Amino acid sequence: MANVYGAPEVTVQDLAEKFSQNGDFVLLDVRELHEIGTVALESGQLVILPLSELARMQLPALEEKGLNKDDEIVVMCHHGVRSAQVTAWMRQNGWEDVWSLAGGIDAYAHEIDPAIGFY
Repeated sequence: MANVYGAPEVTVQDLAEKFSQNGDFVLLDVRELHEIGTVALESGQLVILPLSELARMQLPALEEKGLNKDDEIVVMCHHGVRSAQVTAWMRQNGWEDVWSLAGGIDAYAHEIDPAIGFY
């Protein structure tokens, strides 16, 4: 675990593999809307819940987005810091199958798909 929150992580290669296998998981993007408008992943598994909204609403925000504790969830942000924080918080609140995307969407763009862009 390379993050200060001790959150378990998946690599961008792991995420690409999940996409290629049409894996049954949720990609939870916690970036702010202006960030998502700049660079985004197109995926049927994608749920957008900006950290500012999550911080305000807390657990009910997850429920409003249709997430439940049985879901496998990969949390994504720009570089992996916010996603690690959210992953650690969710696990502290009983969500067991939650993982932070190491390096965030920036690492995904650099290592997997530069066509999505950078910011």
